[in-house]
Amino acid sequence: MLSSTQTSLSNEPVEMSRYKSKVLLIVNVASNCGYTPQYDGLQALHDKYESQGLAVLGFPANDFGAQEPGTNEEIATFCKKNYGVSFPMFAKISVHGDDKAPLYAWLTHSNSALAGDVKWNFEKFLVGRDGNVIARFSSKVLPDAPELVKAIEAALASKS
Repeated sequence: MLSSTQTSLSNEPVEMSRYKSKVLLIVNVASNCGYTPQYDGLQALHDKYESQGLAVLGFPANDFGAQEPGTNEEIATFCKKNYGVSFPMFAKISVHGDDKAPLYAWLTHSNSALAGDVKWNFEKFLVGRDGNVIARFSSKVLPDAPELVKAIEAALASKS
């Protein structure tokens, strides 16, 4: 899936191949969710681990409770103003249902042990340097949760 192109919040094409050999934390986000404060923790992960090869990637989705109703421009403004988000954010997509974006179709079916539909906003997929999904964390797992941090650090330490 790293050969695909996604669209940024500013409507620019982004070749996913630019993240080849990085560890990715891919998160479906929403601005009006009880989990929205996780933006702070995601930004902290970005700040701490970006230089070691982590890329936090946010994908706004309006699939659950219509909690991301804004335009891409409104989402960008909200994230910057309220949480100082500087990690890559992408155009709003669907992560669930018949119109699920190809990236999320791949994430939710690529590893049988981790397969299954996204259940809510702020689910997190950890993708290793080799491009394989290596872990998945529910919305309830905060970005600073020991199990998530440990998985990120292990993935960063791996050279494959």
